[in-house]
Amino acid sequence: MPKINLLPKEISELIAAGEVVERPASVVKELVENSIDAGAKHITLEIKRGGILYIRVTDDGCGIAYADVPTAFLRHATSKIKSAGDLDRISSLGFRGEALAATAVVSKTEMFTKQAGDVFGTRYIIEGGEQKIYEESGCPDGTTVVVKDLFYNTPARMKFLKRDITEGNSVAAVFERIAISHPEISFKFIRDEKTVLTTPGDGKLYSAVYSVLGRETASTLIPLAGQEGTVKVSGFVCKPAFCRKSRSVQYVFLNGRYVQSNTVTAAVEQAYKNSAMIGRFPAFIVCLELLPETVDVNVHPAKTQVRFADEKRIFDAVYVSVKNAIATGDTRPEIILNKQPAYFGRMTTEEYRQQVANIPPTPAEKAYGITNSKPESKTPNSFSFKSDNTPFFERKDVKEFLNAGQKTAEQGVPAPEPENTPSEVATADDKAAEIQPSQGENEDVRYIGEAFLTYIIAETEDSLYLIDKHAAHERINYNKLKKSARAESQQLLLPVSVRLSGEEYDAVISNEALLADAGFETEDFGNSTVLVRAVPGMLSGEDVSDMIVEAAKNLIIKGAPESERLDRIYYTVACKAAIKGGKYTTEKELEALAKTVLSDNDIMYCPHGRPVAFKLTRKELEKQFGRRI
Repeated sequence: MPKINLLPKEISELIAAGEVVERPASVVKELVENSIDAGAKHITLEIKRGGILYIRVTDDGCGIAYADVPTAFLRHATSKIKSAGDLDRISSLGFRGEALAATAVVSKTEMFTKQAGDVFGTRYIIEGGEQKIYEESGCPDGTTVVVKDLFYNTPARMKFLKRDITEGNSVAAVFERIAISHPEISFKFIRDEKTVLTTPGDGKLYSAVYSVLGRETASTLIPLAGQEGTVKVSGFVCKPAFCRKSRSVQYVFLNGRYVQSNTVTAAVEQAYKNSAMIGRFPAFIVCLELLPETVDVNVHPAKTQVRFADEKRIFDAVYVSVKNAIATGDTRPEIILNKQPAYFGRMTTEEYRQQVANIPPTPAEKAYGITNSKPESKTPNSFSFKSDNTPFFERKDVKEFLNAGQKTAEQGVPAPEPENTPSEVATADDKAAEIQPSQGENEDVRYIGEAFLTYIIAETEDSLYLIDKHAAHERINYNKLKKSARAESQQLLLPVSVRLSGEEYDAVISNEALLADAGFETEDFGNSTVLVRAVPGMLSGEDVSDMIVEAAKNLIIKGAPESERLDRIYYTVACKAAIKGGKYTTEKELEALAKTVLSDNDIMYCPHGRPVAFKLTRKELEKQFGRRI
């Protein structure tokens, strides 16, 4: 066996640094979290070349005393942990005492720090773990840490870094998460000398979300609030109609710390079941407040993975809160037709100036050398003349300009045809309609007709509705099944024998009680065959064999709880029993369906998450016909 050696200090420090500092984003996370723990109200991050070349974090926090600065760069030096018991009630973001030490070992680090009331601050430079400068210095209250040439002394790690833009995007993602989690702090992010993010620091979560995610995403969110014992839930979730194709906008914060939690994610997505379309994922910002002793954040060096003392309580608290938010905050989708904005409203000032600069000169302007002003001129489309002391209308250049204009008019120069003028009405070539939320649909409903044997057309006092009759009836059926403890059954005149595959057969005979709750009465007939003696009462004329086969497939799902398997059978029954798109339906049935849908806000999505109805307001329609601006 080879001899066992104790690693030299410089090697062990590099190994330890690798656990905490993997890339520039790791450095940013640790430094910004230190600033938050220091009580800062304003934090500025600046990076160059994705943070590989340069990282600067400046805060107005409490600062560090002169005597403590060298100690802060030692491993396991921290002001947040004093005893083993403190690990059971961690409330700060940083506590391991490794951030500065790990960063300093693999970079050239400089710190300026000063406590309020001190005459001088401290300047400290450390490169590759070796102290270079330690002196008093003039600096503002708070702390500034500059990290240069990350991994300059560890080329093996440097080669695993991505392109500058990729590393910069990773830094941005980390900083954005922190900015959302602390709306009481004003954050600024400067990337390659350009400010790309600023948050107001007004203490409002929506303000931080608006600044980070933008107006378009923020406008789709509804408030989230709830409490289960000592578990407090807050934040925002998106309306079901705005679920996304990926999980890219999903944030979980625990006591102000960004974490990754499969429990929380599963609870949110389960709450969207029957509201979100299959294959779509909700956007959410879930903020949890727990007693520190009920969660373990000391699981991983990056501190993004946590362990809850009671996973079920967390799941239930989040699920109920999200379910209530959707029920109270979601509204029926509204159709906003594509429209032409006002001329000056659809371009920026700079775009307008550039357009003016590119307008070709008229014949008169060419003849007399009169040019448009430069784009930076304060008065767009003005003309330049040589200045002299001659009275304005006596000047030769002015007379020539006026005469040229008269000749041009006499020659009848055709006026250019307008392009995209404000009065134009949207055509069939316009982009697809945008979907926006609407309010309140409980007015008197009047049935108008049906389009394509699929969509009911109805109106209220000030709105027009398009209703998918199949999706609507499907949801109504599903709601009835869910509300009843046991679905009504309809006995068949003669039992129907159904031959199944081995897996389907096992699923049916082992779930007879579950099928009975859905309205099916089945009996084992042996040899992979079952007898069906009754079906759900709402089914009429459906192929019994097809129904049992489809129900069996829904029961095969491995690992699914009983409630989910029953739900899937309900989907099948509700869909099979619903009126079909493209098939004839009586006006009386369509009118009743429209009134049912528009008087019940619980009928907004089919069980698979597709919208049931869209709303077009009278105001929006009148805009398209030029009746209102």
